[in-house]
Amino acid sequence: MKIGVLVVYEKGVDIEAKLEEVKSLDLNCCQISCWDPTLYTDENAEAIRKAVEKTGIEVTALWAGWSGPAVWDFVEGPHTLGLVPVAYRFIRMKELMAASDFAEKINVANVATHVGFLPEVPSDDNFVGVVSALKKLVSYMKEKNQTFLFETGQETPVTMLRAIEAIGMDNVGINFDTANLVLYGKANTADALDVFGKYVRNTHCKDGEYPTEGTKLGREVPLGEGRANMPAVMKKLSALNYDGPYIIEREISGEEQIKDIISARDLLLKIAAEV
Repeated sequence: MKIGVLVVYEKGVDIEAKLEEVKSLDLNCCQISCWDPTLYTDENAEAIRKAVEKTGIEVTALWAGWSGPAVWDFVEGPHTLGLVPVAYRFIRMKELMAASDFAEKINVANVATHVGFLPEVPSDDNFVGVVSALKKLVSYMKEKNQTFLFETGQETPVTMLRAIEAIGMDNVGINFDTANLVLYGKANTADALDVFGKYVRNTHCKDGEYPTEGTKLGREVPLGEGRANMPAVMKKLSALNYDGPYIIEREISGEEQIKDIISARDLLLKIAAEV
């Protein structure tokens, strides 16, 4: 069973030390999350390749952020996040293509990101525009034998399914964040798998509560303490023959983050033994 953690890659980070830390937690894989496209250099790619070779930690995906404003709420979020805002779409497309190039250099076949608050109406100009942009990106990645992964959360499951079908290519999948659907109030996590489960290629194992204010996301909590229902999620993923990684994400820092990652690891192993 592949259990790993999200590793944040930013300026000044010693990636070998980061992967050694992953190994010390008895984890065998990770995702690398990078929000700074200026780090997509040959020198950094070589450092990551060497760190992977030395530690044996597999990088299962590059989670690619983008430049410009990013407000994680229901008011400014639709206007700032992902490829949906027209003002940022072109530059962010270029950055995602650069992420694809970097992923190729570090021998990673999956690139994931938040596309943004995709409209639910298929004729909406922003839905049509984002799908058109993603067709270009996915085609670009297909030439490298890579898969583009939608991060769940900011759209309903059927909207994500509709977008995947509209793109119409076989190298599109889902990075299934088990908390985001709850945090954004979009779906019950386990039930969402009945809609798009066959497209899940990677995960963020995270937990949270539904929003209780109309303008703010729900609250993230340690895995197993919220509404994600990991036993039901893992049972459904098993029935779908999912054999990909379970990547732990905990959006805090310090000693409490490490404690929660270890707790999440133990919970995932316990559930896996019972599924």
